[in-house]
Amino acid sequence: MTLTPTRPTPGAWPGLDAVPGGPRTAVSAAVARRLFLAAVRRLAVSVTLDGDVIGTGGPAMTVHRPDELFARLGRDGLIGFGEAYLTGAWDAEDLTPFLTVLAADIADLVPRPLQRLRGLVQHRMPQHHRTSKDQTRELIAHHYDLSNDLFRLFLDESLSYSAALFERDLSLDLATAQQRKIDRLLDVTQVGEGTRVLEIGTGWGELAIRAAARGATVRSVTLSSEQQALARERIEAAGFADRVQVDLSDYRDVEGEYDAVLSVEMIEAVGHEFWPTYFSTIDALLAPGGRAGIQAILMPHDRMLATRGSFTWINKYIFPGGFLPSAEAIDEATTAHTSLRVTDRLAFGHDYAETLRRWDETFLARAAEVKELGFDDTFLRMWHFYLCYSRAGFASGYLDVEQVLLERA
Repeated sequence: MTLTPTRPTPGAWPGLDAVPGGPRTAVSAAVARRLFLAAVRRLAVSVTLDGDVIGTGGPAMTVHRPDELFARLGRDGLIGFGEAYLTGAWDAEDLTPFLTVLAADIADLVPRPLQRLRGLVQHRMPQHHRTSKDQTRELIAHHYDLSNDLFRLFLDESLSYSAALFERDLSLDLATAQQRKIDRLLDVTQVGEGTRVLEIGTGWGELAIRAAARGATVRSVTLSSEQQALARERIEAAGFADRVQVDLSDYRDVEGEYDAVLSVEMIEAVGHEFWPTYFSTIDALLAPGGRAGIQAILMPHDRMLATRGSFTWINKYIFPGGFLPSAEAIDEATTAHTSLRVTDRLAFGHDYAETLRRWDETFLARAAEVKELGFDDTFLRMWHFYLCYSRAGFASGYLDVEQVLLERA
């Protein structure tokens, strides 16, 4: 299914109503056009622009309103590029393959000599997106408190909102692959009868349920009131209310001693400034002989260093305050600030691409139901772009996801 380009409802999406203008925009738009054309001419894409088809051939993009695209791209970089998709200034027949070509070449889309000027034009993360204790709950709510019913529409019945583990078996249904992911993390951290488990980042309760089914007692913490309510409901329905408690709490406020600390794709919301705090907190909460299992989305270390502190389309529209670590950053943070060391890791980024493909197909197939929940056409394009943008990162190999086991040295 392809979403029809639709202009945003006036007033509903601040910043998308009006195209940037003025002398500064005219200059930056001209520069953006030149850089865009130079990049596209050498890429395996087919971009229709002003009646011409540009590129060496491949996934198609059609520019409907060039002046708007380059005005937004010139003023706001990749944020503007994504916003131009939301407004329908450009479209793609199949969005993921097109974005995958861009993601594979992300480090060189802008000529390297010009990248030295990044600091002059790159938007910086605003202070109100800083993931401090007094702001994190509001940042988390922006995404996870949207609507439990929305997430139910495109996730599988386990309501797992993280990479599934297929291990090359794409015949698996998504729920089974999600359970495989959870069970592997429980296995490597040796969760079983009598294990005291702390989960940082509840999701909608599936990991806690599966840990309790093994005989563990679980404390799970979240900053999403919507997730807390539904997770408690699911845990009670599964018969484990006596083994699992779900608290609305910041991980930095947790006390106690646990045999296993588990955290699935929560480090991405921690913020690079607080990675030392995150890992030192885990270290302090682990009992002697305890193990921590972290599932983390990763970016290349050089790109992490180059983009640290930047403000992206994903930050603005999906995950405010979020930032992805690299594998090296995890090693550095644990070595410098904890007694923990990485003793096992499993990378399965292509499985995330498959997970996202299934989410996106289901989301598009249920677009009418999404609108019945009160979300508009611009939201549909935003969410589709988010899922395809993310999938392209994993399909191109630019992003990866790992399960990391941490033990005391």
